Amino acid sequence: MAVSTETAAPGTAGTGGRAPRARRRTGGWRTALTFWYFVGPFFIGLLVFTYIPVVWSAYLSFFDARNTVTPLPEDFVGFGNYVRMLQDAAFTDSLVTFTVFAAFIVPLTFACSLALALLLNRVRLMRAFFRSVFFLPFACSYVVASLVWKMSIFNGVRYGMANSILDLFGIEDVPWLFDPNPPWYWLVIVTLRLWIQCGFYMILFIAALQQIPEHLYEAAYVDGAKPGWQTFWHITLPQLRATSVAVLMLILIAAYQAFDEFYNLIGNQAYARPPLMYLYTTALGTQQDLGRGSAGALILALIIAIVTVLQGRFLGFGNAEEK
Repeated sequence: MAVSTETAAPGTAGTGGRAPRARRRTGGWRTALTFWYFVGPFFIGLLVFTYIPVVWSAYLSFFDARNTVTPLPEDFVGFGNYVRMLQDAAFTDSLVTFTVFAAFIVPLTFACSLALALLLNRVRLMRAFFRSVFFLPFACSYVVASLVWKMSIFNGVRYGMANSILDLFGIEDVPWLFDPNPPWYWLVIVTLRLWIQCGFYMILFIAALQQIPEHLYEAAYVDGAKPGWQTFWHITLPQLRATSVAVLMLILIAAYQAFDEFYNLIGNQAYARPPLMYLYTTALGTQQDLGRGSAGALILALIIAIVTVLQGRFLGFGNAEEK
């Protein structure tokens, strides 16, 4: 008589496999709890400080909400706040200010960041040092950098660094920030933004440059391509297409959000007031008109979204054939 040597696994005899399923369910719950343990605090913060304020701002934009965030039903004005904002010359002038600022900062930041990346990508000696030197300004506060630019470099008196250099050539002192004619303040604002931003976008370009296969350059040399501009134009730049479009979009969005440098360098001056500063004074200044401020904020967000989408479409960002 044959005796079976098979032994049932502990905890499974007579259970029909329910124990393994129970263990799988327990493991699934533990995985879910672990996920929310790490993600939950960030999700709650995002919900409380971003999503709910955005939704509530959209709600306030349809009310005459002055000095209150809980307007009454009879304060409903529909799209009246949007019409008033679009008819407000100060708000439209702030959009013009942004357009001028973007016309300077977007191409200059892109060109400087790419140039730095191309130079440092070829450096073999002290590579980490030079990359850190150009990247560190990105960690600097806009407020601190603005005060350095205003009080030490472009303070408009003879002891400022810029005017001290001009004195060496017999040029009179320039009131960089206090005279809109000529608009020298653009030089101060643009150089400050360049100093802070270029290092970050330089790192993005360096990462993209390191992903370009070397055999493309070798094939180009075999075909007679000359090192330098010809190789850059026909090989390097096309390979950087996706990164270039992403960098342009980031620079443009950051330009729309300009506030700190304008506020700390010039203050609330009408000749150089970006949209966020105007919305700040409308909603939280003496007017305390949260309805109009919310409407202006949503108009600005819509403009950013439209420009970003159009830029991505025009430059072909995210196409299926993009490599």
